[in-house]
Amino acid sequence: MLKIAIIIGSTRATRFADKPAEWLKNIVAGRTDASYEFVDLRDFPMPFFDEVASNAYAPTTNEVAVRWQQKIAEFDGYVFITAEYNHAPTAVLKNALDYAYPEWNKKPAAFVGYGSVGAARAIEQLRQIAVELQMAPTRTGVHIQGADFFGAWQQGAALEEMSHLQPGVNAMLDELTWWGNALKAARNA
Repeated sequence: MLKIAIIIGSTRATRFADKPAEWLKNIVAGRTDASYEFVDLRDFPMPFFDEVASNAYAPTTNEVAVRWQQKIAEFDGYVFITAEYNHAPTAVLKNALDYAYPEWNKKPAAFVGYGSVGAARAIEQLRQIAVELQMAPTRTGVHIQGADFFGAWQQGAALEEMSHLQPGVNAMLDELTWWGNALKAARNA
């Protein structure tokens, strides 16, 4: 069975990321196509990348970063939950991506974004980064935007009640598991 990490890509004390994480937790609990584990970047407080080189070329010296690399190596695919700061993904998520290389290779990546435009620009950048890390980004992402985002953030609306988001979540997870199975078979061959 595929093992998928859902990576919470914000560490701010007042982050919104916990709401989509909880929403996804309820959705993936009903799926039988993979096992899903939530990985919180708060549990991996890495400094800004300061190694001699990528771990593709030189061993990492930071103990937390090594623990991060070992953790993400366990998975066959990833869902990244991301905010958008100034048209880009969070610095902590970009830093976490930079601290690993072979661990990401030949695995699929999917994205759930939130903010006024659903983190669309941040996700586009993450897709480019994923390609450079030899991941296969899925076509379908989930964008919690506009009234949905502001309703959940400021008025306490539940994402579970936003049924129009459900088809996108299902399509994203279906694509992720399809690519996960295909790439896992290819990696094992």
